[in-house]
Amino acid sequence: MHNAMKHYVSQAIYFSLNNGLSDSAPSIKRHLSAMSGMYNDQEATEAMLKESDPLLYEFHDLGISETEGDLAFGTSIVYPGKVGNEYYMTKGHFHTIVDTAEVYYCIGGSGMMLMENQEGDWEAQLFAPGRAVYVPGRYAHRSINTGTEPLITFYVFRADAGHNYGAIESKGFRKIVVEQDGKPEIIDNPRWM
Repeated sequence: MHNAMKHYVSQAIYFSLNNGLSDSAPSIKRHLSAMSGMYNDQEATEAMLKESDPLLYEFHDLGISETEGDLAFGTSIVYPGKVGNEYYMTKGHFHTIVDTAEVYYCIGGSGMMLMENQEGDWEAQLFAPGRAVYVPGRYAHRSINTGTEPLITFYVFRADAGHNYGAIESKGFRKIVVEQDGKPEIIDNPRWM
């Protein structure tokens, strides 16, 4: 009977429901200086960097083996703020295995998940505590904090999917989310090529 049993390697990680951070896994931090060219207003970016290099977001990469059939998971925390009138956001990415889907569950804060595919279709879903957002395969995706508190999400995707940041770094997203008249608006990205 013992020979027939399959042995599993399990992992249990603690994430705070208050701030999304883990006391057992360090986070990867993204400051404004690591988001070169991501924001529309380059003058505002340069002016902010002369003053400081604010932390825009952080996330946990738990080091799950990139094996087919395994799931990667963690938390992402996007802090409140704006560069010019554009809200703080994650860099955004496609998956290397492009048809990989991903799920994000909002623990706290408010914002949007902006998604687009290579054919030009795009969509935005709202984040609010308790709301799950499904990102279909073939869609690049970016979390955007449109609120005044940290946007905290828990995510899960196939562990071998990989991340492709190159297309986003070179072209950006077709749409951006900016504050207009005190509220978030989705507009065409003037710098999209």
